[in-house]
Amino acid sequence: MPGKVADFLRAADLEPAERVALDQGVIVRRGQGYTLPLTAILAVRRGLLARCQPLDGGQAVPAVPAQRKAAASTKTTSAPSRRPDQRSRAASATSASTPSASYLQSGELGVGFALTLAKHLLGRRFPEHSVTIVPADTALRAGWALTSRDEGQRVKYRYRPQYFAEVWRPGEPSLVIPIASKGNYGNAATSAGQLASASLHAEAVHVGEWNETPSLLFSTEIPTDGTVTVHALQTPGRGGSLVKPSGETEANLDAKPVQENVMPGIEPPPEGNVTLEPVPGCHVTPKYYTWFQEILGHTAAAGLMALTGSGKATARHLTDRQGHKRFDGFEHAASGSVQDISHELLGDTYAGTDHVFRLNGPRIEAFSGVDARLFRLLSEGQVEEYRAVVHAKRHTRPQLTWDKKWGGPVSVHSDGSVLAIRLLPGQPRPRH
Repeated sequence: MPGKVADFLRAADLEPAERVALDQGVIVRRGQGYTLPLTAILAVRRGLLARCQPLDGGQAVPAVPAQRKAAASTKTTSAPSRRPDQRSRAASATSASTPSASYLQSGELGVGFALTLAKHLLGRRFPEHSVTIVPADTALRAGWALTSRDEGQRVKYRYRPQYFAEVWRPGEPSLVIPIASKGNYGNAATSAGQLASASLHAEAVHVGEWNETPSLLFSTEIPTDGTVTVHALQTPGRGGSLVKPSGETEANLDAKPVQENVMPGIEPPPEGNVTLEPVPGCHVTPKYYTWFQEILGHTAAAGLMALTGSGKATARHLTDRQGHKRFDGFEHAASGSVQDISHELLGDTYAGTDHVFRLNGPRIEAFSGVDARLFRLLSEGQVEEYRAVVHAKRHTRPQLTWDKKWGGPVSVHSDGSVLAIRLLPGQPRPRH
């Protein structure tokens, strides 16, 4: 999205989902202007496009040439193809012709490589622990107002890590490691700049002492030909551990998530008798260790429940600012309980939801869900028991194999989630 369009939309009265999509975009400077790559579902993209119409000069609103050009560029990049059989070709053409689309794709691929590598590295470093990846923005919203739509005093700082790696073991304090990831189709020089930029995002959250939070920075180099290279940097530190201060209660992940209003800013240590002004960002101080560990557990649980399509089970693990009300009124259309939508995969039963889409012609069925026993635990709020089961089975998962009965590949993750795909039954096999 061109910067002029983004500036126009920021001043508009947007829906919450549209505002979130806009706020999550990362500015890419280009000469005197900038572009704003962002990810959004089709309904949100259409809504944003509709709000750009005044830039075309319609609705009795004059538009300057630069604004009209920017709006046209946004429509060219975002508009879906009219005919279903042309969607894949149109998407390929758009990806190849628009720098912002290429930037977005490399960023998404970079995240995939980065999180896979992060879990592998941390799993080897902490073999007696489990590792969970938690979306940072969602977790932080339980304590801070990140955007103008959030209630409370805003952080007013757009840099944040994309994820937290939570290294945990049942009944013990967690270790929290911010993760910042980027991707590019360039070379090592491009990755060097991206790693420097990623450090700004990771440093925006401190857990514990000033400048002692460990973090992982990634830049994935995806050349048009050759080998994919993941550049990784680790910043060591004594912080990140959520060891509760003496006198504080133990974390209880079965308790309902609590929304806090933590004062924005990271507190630097005093210089002599002089107290320094906080720097922009979010600071998890010892006072909030127990609360933050509970929030990380619930946020991860909400992500799993969202994967199954169960709105009510998702909502019970979120605070209002995280989106509790948005999910509380939503449930899968097929029934009052998503547990009725299940498949047996690799000998185990999974509760979840089905998706059907076309892939170059044939219709593909995808099933996403969670182990049925684990689903029941999380839908009832038993996060502690869920974690105990997952941790005990951490060496038997993940799995990636072909399920003959299902008729396609099945991927089971260590958290009990599953993704399975196959040709929709009843279709002729495609010719090769």
